[in-house]
Amino acid sequence: MSDAPILSARDLAQSYLVGGGLMRAGFGLQALRGVSFDLAPGRTLAVVGESGCGKSTLARILTMIERPTGGRLLIEGSDPVAADRAEKRQLRQKVQIVFQNPYASLNPRAKIRSILEEPLVINTAMTAAERRAAALSMMARVGLRPEHALRYPHMFSGGQRQRIAIARALMLRPRIIVLDEPVSALDLSIQAQVLNLLVELQREFNLAYLFISHNLSVVRHLAEEVLVMYLGRAVEHGPREAIYRQPLHPYTRALLASSPVADPAHRRARLRIPGELPSPLNPPAGCAFHPRCPLANDRCRQERPELIRQDGRLVACHAVEEGRMALAA
Repeated sequence: MSDAPILSARDLAQSYLVGGGLMRAGFGLQALRGVSFDLAPGRTLAVVGESGCGKSTLARILTMIERPTGGRLLIEGSDPVAADRAEKRQLRQKVQIVFQNPYASLNPRAKIRSILEEPLVINTAMTAAERRAAALSMMARVGLRPEHALRYPHMFSGGQRQRIAIARALMLRPRIIVLDEPVSALDLSIQAQVLNLLVELQREFNLAYLFISHNLSVVRHLAEEVLVMYLGRAVEHGPREAIYRQPLHPYTRALLASSPVADPAHRRARLRIPGELPSPLNPPAGCAFHPRCPLANDRCRQERPELIRQDGRLVACHAVEEGRMALAA
């Protein structure tokens, strides 16, 4: 398995103009603020954080639904922003997405075979017989039976629909799959089945996963690296075991402390994050987390921390840099 990155993001940024009208100017909203990472084939990077931290914006940029307003994205060495129409079409086939809600991501008026064949109709010169065979083969690979091909999405359970969505994402044999909360809408008993399927498919096709999730227990099961985001910025990024064993940023510590544990004998210290995520229309000065951080000082309120390497990961925190994290232990 090669460790060379198939996808590289450098200082990705995305801003929007909101609230404008005919007689008034809009406000600038910075949804993403300089996010960088690499993703190699066969590896999984998990992106975690509260709603509004920029995870879904990042997913839209990686799948080329949106163009970034800053930074650079490379997919197999090619920049989709600078690519011509033909090259961009090829790049889009290499990156696919599985959405959170399997009930809303499938066309209710189309049969399953048509849903799976549609990417092949648009992007390949395969014959009808070849498309049908490819669709049936992929259905079998994700655990669906041949008779399911002529049924409609409403005839399936949530877990089956997500299997269909995964099969559709794989029809063009992509190199990268963005998984946007792929199991959060499913029952717990079904989540494990879908996660195990994703692990098997990654091994079989050597896929690179970018896994977006709120569920830190799921992240620990699936990802090798974790990127923790807060208000559009990365605050901690490193190997999964290092972050789970000893989280450094106060926000990461609070996220892990709030994650439920199945073992009743294992108790975590409760760390409550006061307040709510600030508005990205009016982010706090200095460190964006300082209004909610128990370790914030004057420097935190005035100076934004940069990512520094500490204990085998990157972390953006003045308290870590100054050795004040012992106060939060």
